[in-house]
Amino acid sequence: MTMIYKSEAGERELRDHYRQVLDAWPVPAEHVRVPTREGETFVLASGPRDAPPLVLLHGSGANASMWRGDIATWSQHFRTYAVDLVGEPGLSAPSRPALDSDAVSLWLDDVLEGLGITDAAFVGTSLGGWTALDYAIRRPGRVTRLALMCPGGVGRQKIGWIFKALLTRPFRRDGLRESAMAVAGLDEKRDRQALDAVVLTFTHFNPRGEKLPVFPDEALRGLTMPVLVIVGGHDAMFDSHQTARRVREYVPRSTVILLPETGHAIFGQAEPIAGFLRA
Repeated sequence: MTMIYKSEAGERELRDHYRQVLDAWPVPAEHVRVPTREGETFVLASGPRDAPPLVLLHGSGANASMWRGDIATWSQHFRTYAVDLVGEPGLSAPSRPALDSDAVSLWLDDVLEGLGITDAAFVGTSLGGWTALDYAIRRPGRVTRLALMCPGGVGRQKIGWIFKALLTRPFRRDGLRESAMAVAGLDEKRDRQALDAVVLTFTHFNPRGEKLPVFPDEALRGLTMPVLVIVGGHDAMFDSHQTARRVREYVPRSTVILLPETGHAIFGQAEPIAGFLRA
């Protein structure tokens, strides 16, 4: 058992569920294991080998399976690399590099080197958005384009939902499910598959507890590549309006899309992101 899981049985259940998802992946894919300073990193590679590289970084409490609704669109034009972040419930090592240092970017250096990638476009969501943004700031020459959904590190990170989740979970029958719906902005009927996956994950998984470091204005100003940011107006995790304002003000080549009725979980953006990446 590792520290990121609540039990060995829970870890096995999550891994078995993930492998079933991988077996049903909608496009042909290669399973690649890359050695890094943080331990082995699992990458799901799809699309033509000679196409431009696109690196996908998922959010907290997730893995590469979150891209299964988008991968058919993106892999038509890109060699996609869906990376399981270390320390998350995928097939990568359980280590958690410090976020207030260059440790995450050094880990990504190893991943890109192991995949034979010099530079690439990046798509990231939530924690993965923070990771992609941190890398673009520290390694601007290696990031050609940057598409971020509900990224951390720009707008204020909210904490009220944590207390609501803690109060709800012990005393109500479906507390964890209700907490997931409130935090992610998921609908019981429309997003049932995603909601089931979130509930299963957080039944057995211990997420990171620290706040994500906020990038200063001068760091955002230094981004020279085209940047697309998509945020939800009802995001319970981050202040999406502040995120939109800061990106518009400080990121030189930025495009911001604010979806007013959307929460933290953003779906259905494969085509707009593909259009941005191919521009």
